[in-house]
Amino acid sequence: MNIPENLKFTKDHEWISIDGDIATVGITDFASSELGDIVFIEVETVDENLDIEESFGSIEAVKTVSEMFMPVSGLVVEFNEELEDSPELINSDPYGKGWIIKIEMSKADEVEGLMDAKAYLNLIS
Repeated sequence: MNIPENLKFTKDHEWISIDGDIATVGITDFASSELGDIVFIEVETVDENLDIEESFGSIEAVKTVSEMFMPVSGLVVEFNEELEDSPELINSDPYGKGWIIKIEMSKADEVEGLMDAKAYLNLIS
């Protein structure tokens, strides 16, 4: 199981990478393997301010549909449009080309409440 040390994680299996006040968000390798083949992703929250743990979209796999939740509060500034034609990037490269949204964080201190790689590994073990 790939759990990069440089990322933070949520109990809902989202990962977050911070660059200044911009956070890149995706779902973890664990989540994508649990979901199976991802066939569709829907994010209609670009240009919306959302609170931590509020739903920012849904992800559809062959067997199920799951909500995705904000790891921190902020403005959704970008959606990875490559996923519209290639949602399987989430399965093949969840921490790279399979990123889902970018957020302009409004409360950067919320990152402190997220798990590091070791804590996330304990959650899924």
